[in-house]
Amino acid sequence: MPQDTKDFPWLKHYPQEIDWNAEIEPQHMASLLDETAEKFPHHVAVDFLGHTTTYAQINDLSKRVARGLQDRGFKKGDRIGLFLPNCPQYIIFYYGILRMGGIVVNANPLYSKHEIEHLIQDSGLTAMVTLDLEALLPKLVEHVSSTTLNTIIVCPMQQFLPFPKNILFPLLKRKEIADLSHESIVLFDDILGSEPLLPVEVNIKDDVALLQYTGGTTGVPKAAMLTHENLYVNTIQSRMWFHNAEVGKEITLAAIPFFHVFAMTVLMNLSVKLGLKIIAMPRFDLNDALKLITKKKVTVFPAVPTIYTAINQHKKIDQYDISSIRFCISGGAPLPVEVKRKFEQRTGGHLVEGYGLTESSPVAACNPLRGQNKEGSIGLPLPQTIFEIWPLPDDEDADHSKPLPYGETGEICIIGPQVMKGYWQNEEATNDTIIDGRLRTGDVGYIDEEGYIFIVDRLKDMILCGGYNVYPRHVEEAVYKHAAVEEVICAGLPDEYRGETVKIWVKLKDGQSLKASELKTFLKDYLSPIEMPKHIEFRDEPLPKTMIGKLSRKDILAEELEQ
Repeated sequence: MPQDTKDFPWLKHYPQEIDWNAEIEPQHMASLLDETAEKFPHHVAVDFLGHTTTYAQINDLSKRVARGLQDRGFKKGDRIGLFLPNCPQYIIFYYGILRMGGIVVNANPLYSKHEIEHLIQDSGLTAMVTLDLEALLPKLVEHVSSTTLNTIIVCPMQQFLPFPKNILFPLLKRKEIADLSHESIVLFDDILGSEPLLPVEVNIKDDVALLQYTGGTTGVPKAAMLTHENLYVNTIQSRMWFHNAEVGKEITLAAIPFFHVFAMTVLMNLSVKLGLKIIAMPRFDLNDALKLITKKKVTVFPAVPTIYTAINQHKKIDQYDISSIRFCISGGAPLPVEVKRKFEQRTGGHLVEGYGLTESSPVAACNPLRGQNKEGSIGLPLPQTIFEIWPLPDDEDADHSKPLPYGETGEICIIGPQVMKGYWQNEEATNDTIIDGRLRTGDVGYIDEEGYIFIVDRLKDMILCGGYNVYPRHVEEAVYKHAAVEEVICAGLPDEYRGETVKIWVKLKDGQSLKASELKTFLKDYLSPIEMPKHIEFRDEPLPKTMIGKLSRKDILAEELEQ
C-alpha cells in the first residue's frame, strides 16, 4: 500500500459515512459466524423453502462438521468441494471446512462431466459435498474411481425441509432421489462429530481458504487462491459500503448461487456478518422470487443485471409488492442505466453497480448508495483499495514504468488486501496477472478527475452471459471434439436480457453433415447450460482469418453486427 494517498482523486468525493483509510484487521473467516451466533443466537439465519435454521444451529453444526471431518482423517490444507445449490448445508459445510483448516473448492452443480473432472484433478480434492438428488450425485459418483475423489458426503434433501414437505418429498419425489449404495458415500448425520474441534493453527494472511475457478485473463480454467484475509477483508469492505444496513434486521433473498464468488461474499458472508435472514432459493425462478419478495418483505437483494431486467419486464409485476427492497448491488456484468432507473422507480430502493473479479474476492469498486452515481461508471474504489490505469501491453510508445495520468485510457489494475494470493499451482499465470502487487484485470478503462472508474473495453476474450463468465476458447475446444468440425469461432452477441449471448460459427469438413440439434446434444458432455451456444451458424466457406492465418473473431463479429 503506497504511503502517500492524499492525491487519490476519489478521496475528495468519497461517501461521508465511509473512511477510505479505515484499518481492517483480518480475522479467521469462521469468526464471522461465531460473533453473529453469539450476538443473535435465535435469529433465523436461513429460511429454506419454509424451514428455518437459527444462527446458533448453523454455528453448532459447522463446528460438528469440522470435528467430524477431523475424525475421518481430513487435515489442514485438504481440499473439499461443495457441489450444492443454495441451501443450509452449503453454509454449514463452508464454515465447517474453514474451521478445521481445510480449503473450500466451489463447484457449479451445472458443470458438465469434463468440467467436474478437471476441477477434481486440478485441485486434488478428495471429498465433495452434495445432496441426495439424481440431478447431482451420479455426476460425482462416476469420477470416484478415475480421479482423486474418494469420499462423497451426501446431505438428504428432506432433512432441511419443513413439515409436511419433509415427509412427502421422499414419497412424491422418489424418482428424483439418487441411489445411496455406492461405497464412497457418507451421510450428513454420520459426518457430524460430537467432541470439540482439535486445535488448528491458521495463518490468516497466507493460508488459502477457498479455490474459486475462473478463466482469469484466458479461457483456461484455473483456481484463484483466496486467503482468509482476502475473504474476511472483502466482507468488511462490503459491510462498510452498505453502512446503513441494519444489523440483525434486514432480510436478503439468495436468488443467485452461493458458489458464484459474487454471491458468496456479498450475499452469504455479508449476511452472516450482519446477522441477516437469508431466504435461500435452490434454483432461481422469477415468479417464485417475486412471491418471496412480496411475502417475506425482502429488504436486501443482490443480483445480476439479467434478474433486474426480468423483473422490470415482467408483464404482471403490478401483482407483486416489491416496495420493501432497500438495497441492491448488481454484479457479474455491466448494469444498463435504464434498468437501474426503472428498478429504483418501481421499488423506491437503491440499486448500485459494483465491480470486481474472482481474483479480488471479488468486490473492488462500487457506486455509492447515496450521492453521485455516474452513468456508465463502476463507481469508486472500496476502502483500502487502489485503482490504477497502466499502458496497454501492446502500446510500444508508452512509458510502462508508471501508471497513466487520470483521464487517460489503459488497462485497469487493482491493489488491495482482497487481491488473491495467486493461481493454484500455476506460477506462470500468477506472474502474468499480478505484477508488483498489482492485479491486472484485463479490462480497459479510465479514472476521471473525481475518482470514478469507467470500463470501455476488454482485453480478454470473454462473454458475460447473465453474470457468468463464458470463455470462447473453452467453447471452441469443445466444438472441435466433434469429428465433423473443421473450423469454429465462438463470440458473444449483445442480448437485451442476458447482456451477451453465445454464438458459434462452424465450417464442417468436406463431405460431412451436421444439424445444430445434433451438435448441441454432443456438447452436453463438455459444456454447461450457460456455455451452450444459443445460436449456431453453419458456413460453407472458410471462416474469416487474420493476415497471419488465425481465425478472426473480430472480423466475424463485425460481419454479424453489420447485419
